[in-house]
Amino acid sequence: MTDILFTGGAVFTATGGPEAEAVLVRDGVITAVGSAADVALRAVPGYEVVDLRGGLLIPGVTDSHMHPVQAGLERAKCDLAEVYGLPEYLDKISAYAAANPAKEWIDGGGWDMTAFPGGLPHRSQLDFLDRPAYLIQRDHHAAWVNTRALELAGITAATPDPPDGRIERDPDGTPGGVLHEGAMDLVGLLTPRPTAADLDAALMDAQGYLFSKGITGWQDAIVGSYAGSDDQLPTYLSAAASGRLRARVVGALWWDRTRGSEQIDDLLARRESAKGLERFSATSVKIMQDGIAENFTAAVIEPYCRCGGTGLSYIDPQALKGYVAELDSHGFQVHFHAIGERAVREALDSFEGTNPANRHHIAHLQIIEPSDLPRFAALGVTANLQPLWATHHAQMDELTLPYLGEERSGWQYPFADLVALGTRLCAGSDWPVSNADPLQGMHVAVNRTEPPGSHHAGYPTAQTPFLPGQRLDLATVMTAYTAGSAWINDSPAGRIRIGAPADLAVLDRNPFTLPPGEIWSTKVTTTFVDGECVYSA
Repeated sequence: MTDILFTGGAVFTATGGPEAEAVLVRDGVITAVGSAADVALRAVPGYEVVDLRGGLLIPGVTDSHMHPVQAGLERAKCDLAEVYGLPEYLDKISAYAAANPAKEWIDGGGWDMTAFPGGLPHRSQLDFLDRPAYLIQRDHHAAWVNTRALELAGITAATPDPPDGRIERDPDGTPGGVLHEGAMDLVGLLTPRPTAADLDAALMDAQGYLFSKGITGWQDAIVGSYAGSDDQLPTYLSAAASGRLRARVVGALWWDRTRGSEQIDDLLARRESAKGLERFSATSVKIMQDGIAENFTAAVIEPYCRCGGTGLSYIDPQALKGYVAELDSHGFQVHFHAIGERAVREALDSFEGTNPANRHHIAHLQIIEPSDLPRFAALGVTANLQPLWATHHAQMDELTLPYLGEERSGWQYPFADLVALGTRLCAGSDWPVSNADPLQGMHVAVNRTEPPGSHHAGYPTAQTPFLPGQRLDLATVMTAYTAGSAWINDSPAGRIRIGAPADLAVLDRNPFTLPPGEIWSTKVTTTFVDGECVYSA
């Protein structure tokens, strides 16, 4: 393979050491990093030059929490993620129904709670359709259905809420058309299942899209069946075995909260099925401990203001400790979803006495009670950040802050406090819940404001920094997205250093030289995996 010299710009190595001007790649591996003159001297004659054109070379991003196969499936269905507002949603749904007359269901997702009063659409808004509809909320914690779908599922005013969910109801008790959390399965399991070919196409579509964002690896945060989704493990195994999976991926195996430790034997067998694959492993277990604050299912310590209740802990905290201890003893990494401060505390409690070498982490971390902040570093638990959510937007200002109260509202997304206490960071997007573009996430982490161009950028307070004392500097958050998330995946990538695989992304400008408010404008021009170009703008 011809040597490749990256030069003509700056290099962010994510090593914490001095930055560089050039990088040399040979046979897919980084062989030199340093000044432009010194690195060029090491190149074999006939080498290829990648001109950075004044931009920045960074390690390929590893996204520490996302759902690419689900995203690919939604992109192939009625995808509402690129539009906003009820009229726009109905136009998109109508067009999709007209273009797909043979489909038995209108399914897809991507709608935003903030497009509806109180965050709730209604079944009647979809009753113009001639068939059942099942549309997943953008954050995947609720579904919008029409009356026909409720009828097919046999859901009436007399149907009880499942233990891990809620049926939204009209004042007379009639189901209103929104199913929260575990209630989603009441309809979701009736929708047509994707074929193996559909799942494979979704993964390949997602991989190509993620390469365009400079993402060369990720942790899939649900590999298993959840809320009507399908098990994606066979899809990853097939793609990895055939060489079509080029990204470096860890699958977080889904912990079925309706079962107990008897499922660990199944998880061990699933992990073993991926053993020996170069691009995929199934070494993590995902435990969802609570829901979200906007529908009051996030587990909090003191009751929500106005509406009362303290949310849901999906797994009994005492049982959770035993499950985590057993998973840890088998060498599994545990990947928690925890939004509310009680769920965060329950996750941290379960990590007492576990082995930090297993690289346990807690994702989302919307609310952390201050006394729990030092426990991350003390227990060796990594904070898995989704920075895009840490802004003032309608979901925050209208559906969250009024129900958390003033003191608890100030505990949200405490990124800077975690860093000051020595916490290891990784970062991700939760795509398709939110934008996969890591530069958008970095913009929010640095500014704590909405990136211009987002659906919420015009909201009255969107450019007012949200808890600005919790900002991160760009180097810290870029390291979290690269070296930090690669570490979580036990990946050899994530840093630009001699001997590392040449998983790299070229940015069209150097965001370190931009005003902080312009970080969002940075774009990826080319992406490389093992020194091979997998995306070019």
